[in-house]
Amino acid sequence: MKLQSDPHSGANTITGYGDGYVEINRTPYSHAVLLSSDGEIQDWAVQSFDELRAADFSQMVTLKPELILIGTGKRQRFPKPELLKTLIEAKIGFEVMDSQAACRTYNILVGEGRQVLLALIVEAV
Repeated sequence: MKLQSDPHSGANTITGYGDGYVEINRTPYSHAVLLSSDGEIQDWAVQSFDELRAADFSQMVTLKPELILIGTGKRQRFPKPELLKTLIEAKIGFEVMDSQAACRTYNILVGEGRQVLLALIVEAV
């Protein structure tokens, strides 16, 4: 699915997604990424939801977002509470949703000027 973005905003946006890929600023990625509205696009060493570890959430906190959207792949799955402890202690809000919903929500929040981080798992086809 293609998404419309504002090319003049200067923010990183999701421009498309589908099975096995996400397109950011019109560049396709076939692996997990950490994407902030105003920062760089970082490769994320998570290949599946089951691989999530506490260190992955600590990495998110270092980027100091206002809110984190966690895209868990093709379906919504909730991380174990002990993994989310780092986010709670840092008082960073988070939402967990399937990756396609996370992409749509990320673009909406970026359009509102929010400091959001998208932690997106891209599952292989």
